[in-house]
Amino acid sequence: MVQRIGLVGCGVISDIYLRNAALFNDIRFTACADMRPEAAEARAGQYGLRPMTLDELYASSDVDIVLNLTNPEAHAAVSLRALDAGKHVYTEKPLATSRADGEAIVMKARERGLQVGSAPDTILGPGLQTCRRMIDDGTVGPVISGVATIMSRGMEHWHPAPAYYFQPGGGPVLDMGPYYIGALVTLLGPVSTVTAVGRVGLKERIVTAEGPNVGQRIPVEVPTTVHAVLCFESGAQVTLLASWDVWKHAHAPIELHGETASLRVPDPNFFGGRIERAVDRDVWSGQDMADRFYGRANYPAAKPIHANYRGLGLAEMARAIGDGRPPRVSGEWAFHILDVMLTILRSAEEGRSLAVASRCERPAAMSDDEALSLLAENPLRQAGQGSGERSR
Repeated sequence: MVQRIGLVGCGVISDIYLRNAALFNDIRFTACADMRPEAAEARAGQYGLRPMTLDELYASSDVDIVLNLTNPEAHAAVSLRALDAGKHVYTEKPLATSRADGEAIVMKARERGLQVGSAPDTILGPGLQTCRRMIDDGTVGPVISGVATIMSRGMEHWHPAPAYYFQPGGGPVLDMGPYYIGALVTLLGPVSTVTAVGRVGLKERIVTAEGPNVGQRIPVEVPTTVHAVLCFESGAQVTLLASWDVWKHAHAPIELHGETASLRVPDPNFFGGRIERAVDRDVWSGQDMADRFYGRANYPAAKPIHANYRGLGLAEMARAIGDGRPPRVSGEWAFHILDVMLTILRSAEEGRSLAVASRCERPAAMSDDEALSLLAENPLRQAGQGSGERSR
């Protein structure tokens, strides 16, 4: 059953969702809206959609799922209004910027009998799913420890309007944490306790990215370096290093150490990447996901270097609605990620270990056959079927 999608928030990220939509069987975009009517009209003209006001889109009988691509501080208001209008919701990360708002979204969906899904759907790509199988089938064994690193020099060097990222609701934990913590929860299960420290690196940032804000001075109001130890219910202990005060580093995005092997997990911001495993002290052996469906580079469009299939989670959610089950990237999973991130920040502020109040089910693994079934007939599907890369 095809679910009709109404997009709210016609900014930069909307383009990759709309470009990827033709790949999938179960979704069809019908409308878009934005607080700036000219933005909605531009996207509508580009992709053959109907531009609407926000009120029109929420009330439209031609919309089953609202895709919420607004700024993070607006996520909760848009999602709650869509749920009130009887629409399912799929939102960009994070689910919300406060625990109360995140909980309200999950509870309202439950009360209304509606589904909520959330990015990051990169956990459904072949990179993370192959790592998941290697943990589950004993190739890596139960994970004992690990390190995850979110490290760069910050947003002001490339983002044309970075001020938000240094205000409450921003910072490296809330901005990039959903990718890393989402991946870790998918691989290892829910987090039970955290211990963190944090600080502001530079008290002021100067925008050097080209654009109207170049030269702007931004006061920093949130920690830009946070180090945390995450203890999982499974027994794994993972150190998370999140910093926008790093010039250069040589750390893997995620490195996990199990009873039988060590595992380097690809960058969870994308769907593919290279997986490496070591069973002795000398050699890493690797496999690249570049020839796998959802692993082939497709972004940026002009010169692809990354596998960016955003919309996969939306398509899986549409299939789940038709099947009468929760999506893998469910509201409960997204709320647990939000709760972990906010607990990290509170632990750093209070200087003590804290329990994470929420729990979630580990998202079910997705087989290659199911992943392929979400694809429409196109070269990507044919490449996936012909690669010989099936479920382990």
